[in-house]
Amino acid sequence: MSVTMDGGVDGMELLERRVKSRRPVSEAPPWEQHSGERDGGERGAGKGKPEAGLQQLSEAAAVLLLGLFVCAQWALVQMSVHQLLVGTQTGEFSSERARKHLEHITSVGPRPVGSVENEVLTVNYLLQQVELVQAESAAGPHAVTVDVQRPTGSFSIDFLGGFTSYYDRVTNIAVKLEPKTGAQHFMLANCHFDSVANSPGASDDAVSCAVMLEVLRSMANLSTPLTHGVIFLFNGAEENVLQASHGFITQHPWAKQVRAFVNLEAAGVGGKEVVFQTGPENPWLVQAYVHAAKHPFASVVGQEVFQSGIIPSDTDFRIYRDFGNIPGIDLAFIENGFIYHTKYDTPDRIHTDSIQRAGGRYVRDLAYAACVALLSWFITLLFVLIVALLVTLMGRSMFWYSHFYTSVCLYGSAAVGKMLLIHTLAKNLYYGNVRRLDLGELFFDVSLLLWCCVLVYLTQQGLCSAYVPMLMVAFPLGIKLLLSSHFKHKGASVSYAVLYLLGLALPYVHLMFLIWVVFEIFTPIMGRSGTEIPPDVVLASLVTLAAILLSSFFMHFIYLARSTKRVLAALGAGFVVMLILVSCGLFFPYSADPTSPRPKRVIIQHTVRTFHDLDGSVERMDSGLWINSFDYTGMSHVTPHIPEINDTIRTRCPDDLPFCGFPWFLPVKFLVKKNWYMPAPTVSPKSPLEFTLVSKQVTEWGAVKLGFEAKGPSHMSLYLLPHAGASLSGWSFGDGTPQFDLNGEYFIFYSHGLDAPTWKFWLEIQVGMISVAISSHYFFGEDRWSPQLHSLLEKFPDWAFTSSWVSTYNMYRY
Repeated sequence: MSVTMDGGVDGMELLERRVKSRRPVSEAPPWEQHSGERDGGERGAGKGKPEAGLQQLSEAAAVLLLGLFVCAQWALVQMSVHQLLVGTQTGEFSSERARKHLEHITSVGPRPVGSVENEVLTVNYLLQQVELVQAESAAGPHAVTVDVQRPTGSFSIDFLGGFTSYYDRVTNIAVKLEPKTGAQHFMLANCHFDSVANSPGASDDAVSCAVMLEVLRSMANLSTPLTHGVIFLFNGAEENVLQASHGFITQHPWAKQVRAFVNLEAAGVGGKEVVFQTGPENPWLVQAYVHAAKHPFASVVGQEVFQSGIIPSDTDFRIYRDFGNIPGIDLAFIENGFIYHTKYDTPDRIHTDSIQRAGGRYVRDLAYAACVALLSWFITLLFVLIVALLVTLMGRSMFWYSHFYTSVCLYGSAAVGKMLLIHTLAKNLYYGNVRRLDLGELFFDVSLLLWCCVLVYLTQQGLCSAYVPMLMVAFPLGIKLLLSSHFKHKGASVSYAVLYLLGLALPYVHLMFLIWVVFEIFTPIMGRSGTEIPPDVVLASLVTLAAILLSSFFMHFIYLARSTKRVLAALGAGFVVMLILVSCGLFFPYSADPTSPRPKRVIIQHTVRTFHDLDGSVERMDSGLWINSFDYTGMSHVTPHIPEINDTIRTRCPDDLPFCGFPWFLPVKFLVKKNWYMPAPTVSPKSPLEFTLVSKQVTEWGAVKLGFEAKGPSHMSLYLLPHAGASLSGWSFGDGTPQFDLNGEYFIFYSHGLDAPTWKFWLEIQVGMISVAISSHYFFGEDRWSPQLHSLLEKFPDWAFTSSWVSTYNMYRY
């Protein structure tokens, strides 16, 4: 309290000295002067009295203007992101032909690596279409060459905490388009035709392959030969953590001629494609995209957010950048990410239009005011997070998943109301005797100062997204300078407010577009971000951040308005009503509505676990249905439908077993710590895993080298856990150095295509013991199902999307 009061006295001293130095003794009080005589009007007539002659906004006018402004900006954002460029159909590129390719590719069903659907049916269709292009363009100036590559290799990647990936005979279809006279330099266009298990994969990434087929056809039939060549890579193992692209860029002879690439991806199922990664360096590629694309749609903010690692996804862009050292562009659909990697990712959801578009005391006053603004943000964030935690503790987490705007109503009203309350208290108590128009100018300068600080920081960090605060500095400053004379003589008139908001229109519409992108990406991600991150805390933070950013230059109006009582009352009432509705469970998180599905993601594996002693004998063995929820609500909404799935069968993670003793497909146990294990009869795959220790020798430096062979399904995972005192000093993967570990554990991801040989590898252990576990995953074919698995799946409600398969887990100690 003493700090606040001291600051208030200093502020008043400043104003009083200005008044005494400028106003004659006989001069009338400021509220009796002409509106233009601002020098004598440094003090108001007291708390709550408006200055005579200088206008102040009424509460109703301020709310109406700000409401219309925000709604208009949001409408412009929605028009921009939903208005696809649609031209007349020409002979160059036909979206209808591309749609036929899309429907044919997805008609075979899910296409996981190693399945007949992926390795045979889709490959044959793509080769058939390429042959038709060859025949159609044979008389033209271009040559079309096709090569089917089935590479084998391994690499380490710092994704999901870091692990090693091994692939064997995965499939690439590379098509080279060049003038018949030949070409030295090539552009690479990349898509992937494989999909995750259980999903048709229309957007991720069949539609991109369909587009590439049609682009290949149209370019091959051009009458004028290309200056440089293009390699169209249809890669068949992207969902296995970017394996096929690694096989191409590190092993294919054509890769040496690639000078740049374009990667076509998806994190949603429609809308405009957005450029969300470029580089490294080489701005010429971006300039070429800007000149070639009609209405280019990109955000450097998206790139820096994506590459920060906070989004649990990655694309082939990383492989071409890191292993090929070539510049590229990453394009992706981002809308409606709720159905990404689910059964709802069907071709009918992808618009044909999307396919077609493919100094002095004032410094001290300014510092105090900036502290008020920053304090309001901190208190607001703290308050909203408390509300989010309260909602979480009540068991109402993710109420907004099917009703996004309810989060805006609850957390947005809390954020805006709290900021408005703090500034209203500051205006009436801390700045009670200071003229309102001076306060308005002061807090405009505060907003300008804070955005300048952000601009300087981002510029120093070398981040391209510094252009955003640059816009938020340049445009408001320009409009304020233009309106300064009007403001000085007439105050905060309605015409001033309208012109002020018009000056903010361009930077604010861009800011709202970025906010839309953030929510469009992060809201669906909260449905697959694991059981450990409270999604309401994340979303509430994002809503609060959006409110802070949007309110920055609106603080100006808080201090110019006569009153904020009715606005505060409306926001408070709205917040209370929403909190009551949420606490009553009115908003159910999930939906099976086929027009707008919001599925709950659940993974179920019917697994058999076998644990061996040091002598190789079976120590124990069990089998059951291992259930993982991929969102924070766990099984709370499922238990009423399937009572046997409850907390009595929750599992714990034994520290002495590699990866908790369960068959993790990917190393995500740190994100999904809540698991359920229901005992079930043993399941026996007809193609069982064969795992053998084939050699054991002591090296000359005292280490133990273990050689292994494994033969099993197309997807396997290897887990290594050195015991206390032991360490893993070498292996046959990657560059031979085990470098990516998770809490002392190592994860190796393996997959293969058709007719792959036995997987052979070796490990080198320093003195001590190591636990080695291997799991097999049967994603397709008759081994995928069991009667118990089928029976349990039928009990799930229709709003749950279940991914299920049979797996095994075998652990050995050496």
